[in-house]
Amino acid sequence: MNANQPIGLFDSGIGGLTVANALAKAMPNERLIYFGDTAHLPYGDKSADLIKGYAEKITHFLLDNHCKAIVIACNTASSVAYEVVKDICADNAIAFNVIDPVVAKIKEENYQKVGIIGTLGTIGSNIYYDKIKAAKSSIRAYSLATPLLAPMIESGFIHGQISELVIENYLVNDILEEIEAIVLGCTHYPLIKKQIEQLYDRLHKSVDVLATNEIAAEFVKKVLLEKGLMANQKSTEPHHFYVSDYTASFEQTTRLFYGAEVKLERVNL
Repeated sequence: MNANQPIGLFDSGIGGLTVANALAKAMPNERLIYFGDTAHLPYGDKSADLIKGYAEKITHFLLDNHCKAIVIACNTASSVAYEVVKDICADNAIAFNVIDPVVAKIKEENYQKVGIIGTLGTIGSNIYYDKIKAAKSSIRAYSLATPLLAPMIESGFIHGQISELVIENYLVNDILEEIEAIVLGCTHYPLIKKQIEQLYDRLHKSVDVLATNEIAAEFVKKVLLEKGLMANQKSTEPHHFYVSDYTASFEQTTRLFYGAEVKLERVNL
């Protein structure tokens, strides 16, 4: 591994582009190689063995592209395939997921009551709850599935009355009463972070909104700095964005998630 190698990351689709965006902002000198497994989305309704198989192929693809780090930019894949990715990377790259950095942040900030929202798959897996309790058993964690949020965001409803009503309907819930922080346990959700913060402001509640993409990006930066693997100069090569299936609508939606125009390249693994 050396500092001039790119950072690889993958997701079941395009939601992980919020992680790519956060990485690009946190480490502007780094070159990114993104893989969206759009042929197999969503991962949430797939078996663990199937997801591990997808993750294995994608990890080998990213290693073949000489990545020094591989970030699993997907909550579902992070929950079931991290050990597989870590084993494949071995000494050739550093493996990261988007869950452990958030759990570490919760422990570090000494929160006592934490809410977690995510897709049915992520919440049903109890991955955040189990890891938070393992990190510090005294923390009270409350999980809530919010299945309408991801399709709402993908459809472009991230501002206005519709999104406000859906967000409020979910978050004004007895399960999330008196929490000090809320985990956005889906890589889509950072796009509505401001709306969630505004809701809590209107309700006069002090709740820290923890976006997995930002926390994961800062954690990756910290580890690469410690290991002397951060690029000192901006790469002359552009970022690359690959997908396993291409449609024009995917490319249009990527602008929403990444915050800039993205050219997708189809690769059949």
